[in-house]
Amino acid sequence: MKSILSRLLLLVAFLLPLSVAAEVTVGAARTNLYLPALKGKKVALLSNHTGMVGDKHTLDIMLENGINVTTIFSPEHGFRGKADAGEHVGSSVDPVTGIPIASLYDGKVREPKKEVMDNIDVLVFDIQDVGLRYYTYYCTMLDLMRAAARNGKEFIVLDRPNPNGMYVDGPILDMKHESGVGRLPIPIVHGMTLGELALMIQGEGWLKDDLTLDLTVVPMDGYDHQTRYELPIAPSPNLKNMHAIYLYPSTCYFEGTPVSLGRGTDAPFEIYGHPDMKNTDFDFTPRSVDGAKNPPQLNNLCHGRDLRGLSDEEIIAKGVNFEYVIDAYRNAGLGDDFFTRFFVLLTGQPYVQEMIQEGKSADEIKARWTDDVKKFREQRKPYLLYKE
Repeated sequence: MKSILSRLLLLVAFLLPLSVAAEVTVGAARTNLYLPALKGKKVALLSNHTGMVGDKHTLDIMLENGINVTTIFSPEHGFRGKADAGEHVGSSVDPVTGIPIASLYDGKVREPKKEVMDNIDVLVFDIQDVGLRYYTYYCTMLDLMRAAARNGKEFIVLDRPNPNGMYVDGPILDMKHESGVGRLPIPIVHGMTLGELALMIQGEGWLKDDLTLDLTVVPMDGYDHQTRYELPIAPSPNLKNMHAIYLYPSTCYFEGTPVSLGRGTDAPFEIYGHPDMKNTDFDFTPRSVDGAKNPPQLNNLCHGRDLRGLSDEEIIAKGVNFEYVIDAYRNAGLGDDFFTRFFVLLTGQPYVQEMIQEGKSADEIKARWTDDVKKFREQRKPYLLYKE
């Protein structure tokens, strides 16, 4: 088994010199770096609708090059990316290729069954992430890494940009609150690509049980952490545009309250409101739509805020921002009924809810995690493949 250090040295050679480029070449497009390693092996691919190189899916690239793909793994939202958030997705067969699809988001198991793993030599992970601790694709990657390590399989990450990779912010998960939306002791916005995060998982011993993994990361070309990368495909049904992706670190917490964050409208994560909110300037009514079949406050007139007028620069500069939750908490009049248990799972720390209830400001809450973020930035340095 090759050591992770030797592989890192090899891959870093492809990254120098680094600079912000007009074009980013994703890992999946650098076929000369990974296709030769797949020849003659039984391959499993974890991907979804975002696993594209131009107009061609990574699966098609593999099949056209004679790679024996025996299994497709699918994450939250399914292989085609159409299921609702949290909706369980069953296993099936890809109608185009006839390859079995093993769901890792069926509500029953996190890791593949042994009979599936027995038909695999190497697992390839290629999916577009958005860089947040509660965005579940990295959780699926962690589960697959553990399965690969337990079963002695190779694991290859085809790296893609982090559209929120420009900064690091938010409370670090208290592992007492580990859940399906938080599996690692990292900030809400960790500022790493999934390839870098995979290296950190390996290096920090987060695979647990003293597991070791034959891990390779195929890096990008033309990317660094200040690259403003426009995602060519919406990564999930309710992150419809880059503005929503930039707001996501500050509006997703409404999932842990009765307040609507716009699911069931044309602007999820860009608006928020509740039927009882006062002192508002915007109204909307959530409806049942594809990707949000039963959204919070379905068919109820909500009063709230429209954040679509904020610039991307203003949103990014503020980072993780609890102003919107504080606004809704103070104006909805729900008292103790405002927060659900899910709010703590999303924030990863109970002090966020406690400080909001105590009347603290968003800046005071942010100050609470500042030192922890500084320590994390140092902790992650050995695993960064791209210039900050």
